[in-house]
Amino acid sequence: MQVFHHLEAVPRDLGPTVLSVGNFDGVHRAHQYVLQELVRRAREIGGKAMVVTFDPHPTRILRPDVAPKLITPLPRKLELLAETGIDATLVLPFTRDLSLTSPRDFGVEILGKRLHAREVHEGENFHFGHKAAGNTQRLAEYGREAGFEVKAYPYMQVRGNKVSSSRIRELIRAGNVSHARQLLGWTFSIAGTPGRGRGYGHKYTVPTINLSRYDELVPRDGVYVTRTQVNGECFDSVTNVGNRPTFGSESFAIETHLLNFHPIELTAETKVELWFLHRLRDEIKFPSVDDLRAQIALDVKKARRYFSLL
Repeated sequence: MQVFHHLEAVPRDLGPTVLSVGNFDGVHRAHQYVLQELVRRAREIGGKAMVVTFDPHPTRILRPDVAPKLITPLPRKLELLAETGIDATLVLPFTRDLSLTSPRDFGVEILGKRLHAREVHEGENFHFGHKAAGNTQRLAEYGREAGFEVKAYPYMQVRGNKVSSSRIRELIRAGNVSHARQLLGWTFSIAGTPGRGRGYGHKYTVPTINLSRYDELVPRDGVYVTRTQVNGECFDSVTNVGNRPTFGSESFAIETHLLNFHPIELTAETKVELWFLHRLRDEIKFPSVDDLRAQIALDVKKARRYFSLL
């Protein structure tokens, strides 16, 4: 998949495109369906399947006080987009100037003339342009002027639940990672590098890997069955998300105990990725370290049971 980080970087001779515009946070099952259709139609017309997305998320510029934590930061989003088989992604830098672009200019000048769109595929609630004044009906009008057709998709539902990025964020914030996985079509994960802990795991309980500071969406505080990839090697694991209240002064951490542990060389550049499979319990303040140690042993037993059932 080609990735362009500015409109000017897109080759003038890219050829006809079948494209979709959006934030694509999560690249969830509804996104995946639309993208599969992009690829299918692009192959049929001999064009390129293309995604147009934004960085940062527009609300971080327009309404930073309510900007969401991202399900998929840009590197992860690009990985997931590439897996769908699309040919190219244009990552438009979102600025206040871009936000002033009129719906007509965005539809006719950018999508039609600059990106050579032949078809534009969007969810039926799609809005675009200055003050989000454009919708799929207006886009179809611009398409008739610029030479592209518009296909609008209704909301997808899975087991009675609407598939949307906002709903998935709600589920993850609530710790319901199993339900979120049904709507995502993949297991929610976060990635980073090893961080420095306070040494409690090695000293008092079990050896852990601490994840460095992570500023995007994480599950609700608690203990989870996870899989952890370190240097390309995957381990069954149990992960605590929270403030470790048993040890007094609280400080947020994401720390993981590897069940099939063996010595691993960690550096500041080591990539650590966590997949959240199942929530075990809330984070609890225990009367003593011995009580915490006993609970961790129970958590590990339940996690091993979970993996054995898989």
